[in-house]
Amino acid sequence: MTLTEIQQGTAEPLAQQRHLETEIPGPRSRELMVERRAQVSNGFGAQLPVFIERADGGILRDVDGNQIIDLASGLGPTALGASHPRVRERLVAQLDRFTHTCFMTTEYESYVEVCRWLNAHAPGDHEKRTALFSTGAEANENAAKIARYVTGGRRFIAFRGGYHGRTYMTMSLTSKEKPYKTGFGPFSEDVFHAPVPAGPRETAASVAPCLDEVRRILIDNDPATFAGIIIEPILGEAGCLPPQPGFLAGLREIADEFGILLIADEVQSGMGRTGKIWAIEHDGVVPDLLVAAKALANGMPLSSVTGAAEVMDAVHPAGLGGTYAGNPLSCEAALAVFEQFDGGGVLERAEALGEIADEMLKPLVGSGVGVIDVRGRGAMIGIEFGDDESLEPAPDAAKAVSQYCHANGVLALTNGVHENVIRLLPPIVIEPELFRDGLRVIIDGVRTVAGRRG
Repeated sequence: MTLTEIQQGTAEPLAQQRHLETEIPGPRSRELMVERRAQVSNGFGAQLPVFIERADGGILRDVDGNQIIDLASGLGPTALGASHPRVRERLVAQLDRFTHTCFMTTEYESYVEVCRWLNAHAPGDHEKRTALFSTGAEANENAAKIARYVTGGRRFIAFRGGYHGRTYMTMSLTSKEKPYKTGFGPFSEDVFHAPVPAGPRETAASVAPCLDEVRRILIDNDPATFAGIIIEPILGEAGCLPPQPGFLAGLREIADEFGILLIADEVQSGMGRTGKIWAIEHDGVVPDLLVAAKALANGMPLSSVTGAAEVMDAVHPAGLGGTYAGNPLSCEAALAVFEQFDGGGVLERAEALGEIADEMLKPLVGSGVGVIDVRGRGAMIGIEFGDDESLEPAPDAAKAVSQYCHANGVLALTNGVHENVIRLLPPIVIEPELFRDGLRVIIDGVRTVAGRRG
């Protein structure tokens, strides 16, 4: 299925090919960057300092006319491309009606329709309820609130390498110090971080010791004081790390044993990115609470918490909410996204992208070019750089390859606990040949950087 077929036609479509009109960043982007530094807080970083004038499918066109292959999807949200026609149609129609009322004051049907879809598609056959919010961090905060309310506990177990947001509680849940937590403490003492068996150093034998550590934390700190366990089914900011098989199922058993909630943070991994609607489905595990955001509304601010009816209904009226929570524009965008899961080939397309990535990138591992792992699921892919023998992280190599890609018109961002991973989150609708072109640039970059390093 082509991009045009998936999107059902676009007026004057943006050509889906890489093209360099100037060096990157070009002169106009450099001019705008001067003004940006004068007006915008230094606290906002940018890995590729170009300014975009148009985006669609797998292409970002900057103000200098350069067409850059998008392998980031705006950090995950624009899974259907940044200008999907059905999303636009529903947004424009809603703009003609109203932009906001606040669901807590006067309600609107699209909010209920979004909740209905999420209830129907979240894992598990039990009756469910959903609450809508604006950002992933906000939804994770509310998942923590709900878990505390329902269990009477206050503490949480999160995981090393996990990322859950930039608000106070979600920074506490996040393990990575720099750049997310540096200088912003102190953080909550009610969060404990446990090891997760994921990455090139871990095997099936790592699962039991990691689960034992989770159990030890609970027992040593009074299990009655705990509210939940929160984990990303694939650790995104850690470098697209899927835990070893059996680990998530083990967490489910521990949560049941101690009467606490298992929270799946699907902000980055959810909504079809891994070839299933939810990444946790790969492990056959049903969480108590499921958090979604990012691709939920294809770039519009919307997030959600979905859980069993008796859990979600336990909170008293007005205990949850937010002025912009479930904004009608964002709800319409989400409904447009949901339509694409009904015969739109989204899940199949994500699986196919993963197969292309495996075919082209996995031969790099162990080939002497400093790539020690290629992993992920579907269109959520991590390329880890390190020493071929010791596996010592090589963040400089990852950065150099990323810079090579940017100079050659491919947006490929670094992340990982040691910043030694290139994370690929391409739009699921990217044309396969365009994706292959982007991967060829990455491979050229890997070999070029390896050659420089001797």
